[in-house]
Amino acid sequence: MTPVAVSDMNDVQDALDLIARGTDEIIKREELEARLKSGKTLRVKVGFDPTAPDLHLGHTVIINKMRQFQDLGHQVIFLIGDFTGMIGDPTGKNVTRKPLTRDEVEANAETYAQQVFKILDREKTEIRFNSEWINELGSEGMIRLAAKYTVARMLERDDFEKRYRSGEPIAVHEFLYPLAQGYDSVCLEADVEMGGTDQKFNLLVGRHLQQQYGQAPQVIITLPLLEGLDGVQKMSKSLDNYVGITDPPNDMFGKLMSISDELMWRYFELLSFRPNEELEALKQRVADGENPRDIKFLLCEEIVERFHDRDAAVAARETFIARFRQGEMPEDMPEKTLEPGPDGIGIAAALSACGLTASNSEAFRMIQQGGVRIDGEKISDRTLVLETGFEGVLQVGKRKFCRLTLR
Repeated sequence: MTPVAVSDMNDVQDALDLIARGTDEIIKREELEARLKSGKTLRVKVGFDPTAPDLHLGHTVIINKMRQFQDLGHQVIFLIGDFTGMIGDPTGKNVTRKPLTRDEVEANAETYAQQVFKILDREKTEIRFNSEWINELGSEGMIRLAAKYTVARMLERDDFEKRYRSGEPIAVHEFLYPLAQGYDSVCLEADVEMGGTDQKFNLLVGRHLQQQYGQAPQVIITLPLLEGLDGVQKMSKSLDNYVGITDPPNDMFGKLMSISDELMWRYFELLSFRPNEELEALKQRVADGENPRDIKFLLCEEIVERFHDRDAAVAARETFIARFRQGEMPEDMPEKTLEPGPDGIGIAAALSACGLTASNSEAFRMIQQGGVRIDGEKISDRTLVLETGFEGVLQVGKRKFCRLTLR
């Protein structure tokens, strides 16, 4: 799906509507509207600490918004926080984070750059590293910068306040993180800065410092954290509810098809480049009786095409239909051989050993929910024991398979 082109925008209101789609908050909207009306090419800054270089779809919510600004004719600054990455952002943490080494920062930054250009227009992206100007500050400059903000204001930040009240240590260098991030906006003369809802305090520091340095304060846009495939908790690799942007096409397609019909609209809003009018038309089609599954196909194809290509998206759809609508099992599934001993192995333990569930308790829960099959047959007996000599295909949900042999 091609992003909305600026030539399709009739007026400033259309641009505002596109920018506002899926956002949590815009501070201040009237300032953004005035800058759009001015016709000025806005400098839109987003900072990334290269701490988790393997991106998933949750990370791309803000990158998609950057692309929308590009398509509206504005300049996007992809700021890699190589200096602040070595401080370690304390946002949302109840303990001090271990700083990265220089080698780790540089390796992760390179990985980031390779991945983001699957979405961003390379020709319209300015990549910067904040060590460019922060290294030049020196000790005197850092002290002068620190003088522009108070400890009392720092302690207004939720995570600092909680740690202070509970007696948890707060290292002085952690106060430098929001200051350094705010100073980035000063040096880049940012008109707009975007971040997750958990970054709001840091973004406000940027507004404050720009005013201190005689600049117009940046507009702040916060974006929500994307729910994972479970629709409950935020997308996270540690929770195994994520879709990685380097996932193979079939895996990506299958994972996305597993989301609920309700969550599908959230993903359309935050991940799709389809214009607002088209999304409304899709919702109307479902309201008129069309199967939501068919609409979900469109979302899956768009995402797979973005990170692979059109042929891969079409092939992934065909594979999904063959595998799950026609009852076929994948040809290339993992295999596992176990030696359970004379008493055999319980079904829950077998599922966990095959990597189909994270724990026995999760296995029991999946059995209770009717999500476990052996050779295509649903099982409901959580006390089932598989004995030596067993050979068969274990399946959890719609997309997890393992061929198990017991010797």
